[in-house]
Formats: sequence, structure tokens, C-alpha cells
Amino acid sequence: MAQSNTAPLATPSSPHAHGGGGVSGVMATVIIALVPVTLFSVYLFGWPVVFMLLTTLAAGLATEALALRFMGRPVRPALTDGSAVVTCLLLGLSLPASAPWWIAVLGAAFAIGVGKQVYGGLGANPFNPAMISRVMLLISFPQQLSTWPAIRPLFSDSALSFTEGLRVTFLGEQGLALTPDATSAATPLGHLKTELTLNRTVDEILAQGYDHTMALFGTLSGSAGETSAVLIVLGGLYMWWRGVIDLRIPGAMVAGTAALAFIFHVYDPDAFAGPLYHVLNGSLLLGAFFIATDMVTSPTTPRGQILFGLGCGALTYIIRTWGGYPEGVSFAIVLMNACVPLIDHFTRPRVFGKERAGGPPLGGGE
Repeated sequence: MAQSNTAPLATPSSPHAHGGGGVSGVMATVIIALVPVTLFSVYLFGWPVVFMLLTTLAAGLATEALALRFMGRPVRPALTDGSAVVTCLLLGLSLPASAPWWIAVLGAAFAIGVGKQVYGGLGANPFNPAMISRVMLLISFPQQLSTWPAIRPLFSDSALSFTEGLRVTFLGEQGLALTPDATSAATPLGHLKTELTLNRTVDEILAQGYDHTMALFGTLSGSAGETSAVLIVLGGLYMWWRGVIDLRIPGAMVAGTAALAFIFHVYDPDAFAGPLYHVLNGSLLLGAFFIATDMVTSPTTPRGQILFGLGCGALTYIIRTWGGYPEGVSFAIVLMNACVPLIDHFTRPRVFGKERAGGPPLGGGE
């Protein structure tokens, strides 16, 4: 018999295919999705946003480099994969535009150093670094985190100059960014919560110049990145189109908040705002599309992702309505991050040929 010259088939171990995107590709997509929101924030609030975001990025990257050097790990790959940039950008966009430089530095250092590197780096952190940092800042420095600047569109007559922006961020002159009468511009959620304590009805409060289109297109005060609902949703849909996120978590999170808001609004429309108000205002959409979908700190199973999103949405509404803060997104996401291992455990898919509880093979023999 003639001997075959064909070499034996070599089958390497799995995986047999690779998309080639990697961490840097995912992070680049998220950064691109955040560009419209970031640019619109710069337009609304002017130079203070630019300086605050640059300070946050510089402090976060410096902390990343120092932590990696201290642990004896390669610095360049981690700095260039974009993960630290995304964390710092999301943190900066969740802060007031007039936040002083030391808030940005402390927040970025905590997010990268404590929220990420102390657990072992990217992929090992149980909590979203940007949100665990924002929670820390909100608890530790409530005054700085609840002083909201007035909207002063760039290139308008009321816009702050370059030097005034420097003074706001680095010299602590936050008064320059406030309204002309030197008062803080209240966010819609904060204004509603305060006015409800004065025994006013929701309709009376919202009749004072509020319109849903203001939240849709961004003419209301708030954190740097939460002003325009339209741009946030467009950025989220871009990430979904690129395959970076699944819509289960953002959809479930929005549904969780909207469902509770609808129930309580029907129960007492004078004391509880409707679902559209809660969905369009605050950082719900930013958190739903850009933060809760963090693949490291969210469940891996489809059912788990839905439960996670519903939990985030429900907790957001509960904290907004009965908690001590008018916004509850960051607290809700961090609390649900802690539940992810439990959610993954109870939503594990059935192994082929096994009962869901791990019993004997289906249709098993004797």
C-alpha cells in the first residue's frame, strides 16, 4: 500500500477564531460614543468642563502608571488600551462642570487606584471604578458634588472666558460659574425633591418653566454629561451597532425606573412625577448605556443581565424618591455590582444533557 504524504491534521486548542478587536477596540468605540456628549457639555458649560476633564484624565493616567510600576507590571500596554481613559471620562462627565481640580484628582486617583488596581487591574474589579469613585465623592464632599453651575454656552455673551474657566477649576472660584445672582442652578430632580417637601404638587412644580424637550436636547443644569438625552441614546445605539453592548441592561434599567414611576404616579400624581420625567432627567440614561453595561461588572447571562438592569432601575427610583439624594444611579449600580456573583450563580444556563440543577443526563440510562 502506498504511504500517504499528507501530514496529520494539527488541531490547536480553542479558541479557533479571534475577532481582533481586543480591549483597545472596545474602549475606542466607547470613547467615540462619548464624543458628542462631551462636546455638547463643553458647549453648554464652557472652559471649566475642559479643564475638569483634562485634570481627571491626567490624574487617572498618572495613578494607573504609578500603580502598575509599583506592582512591577508593564505600564505602556495598560495606558494605551483606553480603559483608564474611559473610566476617567465617565467619572468626569458624572461630576458638576464647575468641580474644583482637587475633586477631579481625588476622584480619578480613587477610581483607578482603589476601584480598579487594588483588585488586580482590568477585569478583576467587582465594582465599576467610575461609580465607586463618584459614590465616595458624593458621601465625602456633598457640597462640592451638589453645586451646579448655570448653563453658559460657549461663544455666547454669558460664556466664561479662558482665564475665568481656569479660576473656576484651579482657584476654587466656583461663584463665577453660578447664576448671575450667585446661586447654584438646581437640577430638575433636586428641584422637584426640594419643592415636594414644601407641600407643592408635581404639576405646580413642573409648571415653573419645565418642558420635556429641555431634557431631550440639553438646556437644563446637571452633571457635565447628563444634559442631552438624545445624544446619550445615540451614543448608546452606536455602541450597540458596533456590538460592544447589549440592549438588555439599558432597556431593563430604564424599564425598571419607568415602571415604578408609572405605578406611583398613577397612585398619587400630586406627589410622584411620571415615568418620562424620571427617564429623561438625571443620569439614568448615561448610567444605563455607558456604565451599567460595563462587561466586567455586569452579569454574563441574558437572564442575569435583565435582572441586573431591572434592579438598577428599581433602586434608582427608590433612592431618588425616598433616599437622601435626589439622584440614585451611582448608588444603584454599585449595589447591583455587588449582586452580580449571586445573579450569575442563579441564572447559569443548563449544561447540555444535564438537568438545570446539575442532575443526571436527560433521558439517562439505567
